[in-house]
Amino acid sequence: GMCFDALGNLLACADGDTEMWLIPAADVARGSLANKQVLFSEHDGRRLNGPNDVWCHPDGALYFTDPFYKRPWWDWDKMPQDGQHVYRRSADGKKLVRVVDSLKQPNGIVGTPDGKTLYVADIGDRKTYRFAIQPDGSLTDKTLFCELGSDGMTIDSEGNLYLTGKGVSVFNPKGEKIDQIEVPE
Repeated sequence: GMCFDALGNLLACADGDTEMWLIPAADVARGSLANKQVLFSEHDGRRLNGPNDVWCHPDGALYFTDPFYKRPWWDWDKMPQDGQHVYRRSADGKKLVRVVDSLKQPNGIVGTPDGKTLYVADIGDRKTYRFAIQPDGSLTDKTLFCELGSDGMTIDSEGNLYLTGKGVSVFNPKGEKIDQIEVPE
């Protein structure tokens, strides 16, 4: 998963290296990784499972999912963290905290442009949840949004959520499916 921050930098989940990268806007324009920065790769002194999807809050904080998908080139077989969770990195980059630990296998993630709502797909449980983002960045009011998980998602200017899987399923802000976009192989 990837997203752009307000400055045009690309934030990229490098799950193969269990890292989160920032690729400066100038490098993005050149198609270069020469100046990529590793923002983080651990939580509480242990390697992350493998950051999978990321969303940049309007204040600059990052929310990301950290499921475990064993990669054949890794020299470890066990999940480094004690579960598959959702994390938040503060806008100043000083704090990385776990904000959701109640999902089976979080994957897709996106928030609303106003920064008040976060959607997280639990691909392992085939559900997508909505959370209220509090002023301190914590999440409350976990609510089932729809009975469909997703490998990735995005949101449009009207608040419709697009979930990937078997094609693209489109849900309105009430969680009602309003369209299905087929994607032939």
